[in-house]
Amino acid sequence: MIDLRSDTVTVPTKNMLNAIVTAKVGDDVFGDDPTVNELQEYTADLLGKEAALYVPSGTMSNQIAIAVQTKRADEVIVDADAHIYYYEAAAPAVISGVQLRPIKSERGIMPIGEIKNSIRVFDDHFPHTALICLENTHNRHGGAVIPLDYIKQVKQIVDENKLSFHCDGARLWNACVATGISLKDYAEPFDTVTVCLSKALGAPVGSLLVGSKDLISEGRRKRKLMGGGMRQAGIIAAAGLYALKNNLPLLKNDHENAKTFAKLVSESEFVTLDIDRVVTNIVYFKIDAQINGAEFEEKCKQQGLLLLHLGNNSVRVVFHYQVETSQVKTAVDIIKDVLNNMIKRKM
Repeated sequence: MIDLRSDTVTVPTKNMLNAIVTAKVGDDVFGDDPTVNELQEYTADLLGKEAALYVPSGTMSNQIAIAVQTKRADEVIVDADAHIYYYEAAAPAVISGVQLRPIKSERGIMPIGEIKNSIRVFDDHFPHTALICLENTHNRHGGAVIPLDYIKQVKQIVDENKLSFHCDGARLWNACVATGISLKDYAEPFDTVTVCLSKALGAPVGSLLVGSKDLISEGRRKRKLMGGGMRQAGIIAAAGLYALKNNLPLLKNDHENAKTFAKLVSESEFVTLDIDRVVTNIVYFKIDAQINGAEFEEKCKQQGLLLLHLGNNSVRVVFHYQVETSQVKTAVDIIKDVLNNMIKRKM
């Protein structure tokens, strides 16, 4: 089975399992787990921040970032397709008591003028704008990379208005590999950054929040409040540490496989895809309107290919380091065969 549903579907390799088995552990709630501590210090250094906090998921990391940088009845500016807005179960409202102000974006880039216009004036009738969030790379915009120059423009707005600035960088690793820009340079403008270990890097679980010592100290308390304090967490942290030290260079292959896939699948007359928009490991495409998307997904599965139909005949595939280059053409052949057969039945 070729599994292109997400880069979260990877499983630990023998070397990663060995790192798990041999991990030195302690009680992380007491701060005594040496492997967790090493992972946090290593990640903070990679991103040029003072401290890091290991958490079970990217959603928890994002929600901790919001919780430590807002007060109840504040407002947070996000783009309308952001993971924080779209996929986190209204957690900002439930956990932090804040509302989100979504702005429509182009490939994750909210217009600068719209951001400025969305910052509330101080008035008893309005929520207080406290935080701006960006997502890099951007999931719902096909793995789009947010340019560093744009990030710096938003940072200027943040500073002028005395706001806080967060990056949902679950796939920030991909942005760095695609552009050659360092993690430190991408992270520098932000007060907090989320990075994920269980997507592109292939660890089984975990994300980290990086930022100042004060924010991360408060974040540790929020993690406990949310039920995210873990005990001998070094067992899973060891996998993340192994992934960071060994799997980063492999991301380039994922990007190349995605681009090859996009080029080949776009040759089908029943597929609509803009090849120029494929820059990292995620590919979105549309299938012919005559095709039932759910049936298409099932028939691909029957032939050995897992992908995601997202409604409105939109399909997503995501490449990861456990997809071989030789499997790219196989996946395309399955898609073309299924589409051709389904169209023939319509005729």
